[in-house]
Amino acid sequence: MTDLVPTLLGPHLIVEEADDLAGYHRLRKQVFVDEQGLFHGCDLDDRDDDPRTVVLVARSARGELLGGVRVGPARDGPDIGWWAGGRLVVDPAVRGAGAVGPALVRAACAYAENAGALRFDATVQTRHERLFRRLGWHSVRPVTVARRAHTLMRWPIGRLAAVAAASKEHLGDLLHELAPGGPGFIGDDGAPVPGSDLIAACDAILPSMVERDPDWAGWCAVLVNVNDLAAMGATPVGLLNAVGARNAALAARVLGGLRRAAHAYGVPVLGGHTQLGVPAALSATALGRTARPVPGGGGRPGLRVRLTADLGGRWRPGYHGRQWDSTSHRTPCELRGMLSFVACARPAAAKDVSMAGIAGTLGMLAEASGCAAVLDVANVPRPTTATVGDWLTCFPGFAMITAGDLASTEAGPAVTAACGDLVAGQGVHLRWPDGELTGAIDAGVTGLGTAA
Repeated sequence: MTDLVPTLLGPHLIVEEADDLAGYHRLRKQVFVDEQGLFHGCDLDDRDDDPRTVVLVARSARGELLGGVRVGPARDGPDIGWWAGGRLVVDPAVRGAGAVGPALVRAACAYAENAGALRFDATVQTRHERLFRRLGWHSVRPVTVARRAHTLMRWPIGRLAAVAAASKEHLGDLLHELAPGGPGFIGDDGAPVPGSDLIAACDAILPSMVERDPDWAGWCAVLVNVNDLAAMGATPVGLLNAVGARNAALAARVLGGLRRAAHAYGVPVLGGHTQLGVPAALSATALGRTARPVPGGGGRPGLRVRLTADLGGRWRPGYHGRQWDSTSHRTPCELRGMLSFVACARPAAAKDVSMAGIAGTLGMLAEASGCAAVLDVANVPRPTTATVGDWLTCFPGFAMITAGDLASTEAGPAVTAACGDLVAGQGVHLRWPDGELTGAIDAGVTGLGTAA
């Protein structure tokens, strides 16, 4: 995260992470204690004692301290993506120039977002509220700090909506005449084959991923398809694939990863197509069986939301913060145990977490169900090495979002936790331990509408 600083902000000002806090603390005492009288004797508090708190300072080209601000998690305990800025201070000698304060505020926002924060608050003296609003902050409500009028303000973080939109927002316009999935299953992970108990699913892998990491691409071609079937409670029975590659060596690596995954999941490769001398391409189609498919749009307001996810593993090398590899080290028994979860649990609705991330996928389930969703951030199962921002927007390997009661929570090595609710309305909201709700996704994710 420190690659955001030092940040050059013109020829005379630089913002960087402080390695010595003595000067910053002296400046805080000069302004908040001696000049403004907000505190008596000392303005230090428990946030200063938190080792996760970071201080950003502004310096002149000659290295003179011009101001500083602290940023970090807003409360004790695990970092759940709720951060706060505070103790923004500018040397009175340069206060009138108007550049130091805004530079520090912008740097603090960037630092918090890069650290995975999804909520970033600050209590601002009321007389400075207009400055923060000009910088893009939103006023939440009046508060009192040190017996003085302040305003609780919030920096809008649009990361969850941006990830969902990047992969899904055009689907409604593109597919409205096709009605994929059919009545009751529009926008679902797979599609029931009319007149049978078959479920079909199809996914393509990004060409850049096929070129860069062909073995992993082959593995993922199987992974994403069997997850799509599993989300509908179907047992996979076969797979077809189409591979394009510039030469036989690349095709062999792709097919090697696909073959290993097919063996691990116990899914036979029924056939497909391979073409050489062309740009990289990879797609797969999987078939599964179930007499009672679980729809992604089977939810309704009042149902509890749960996440079942495999937290084992690590970030895939080269895809840190974007792809969590929880599957390539698992045994066939563990993998198949996870795939059977939805079929055994029989929830009202289920979707496997796609490239839209946990928040975006929950938004798709809510959209198909004709309602909205609230996600309890602190209750989302998460690996300790993943920030909340990364975890809610990444592809997590194996993760299922369900709505409604579960007949079983057995899911091999995956864990299940209640972490939200379906409610009336549209979009996705984040609920925090202090009861505050913040917006994540304002409306439907795909534009495909309800599944009914």
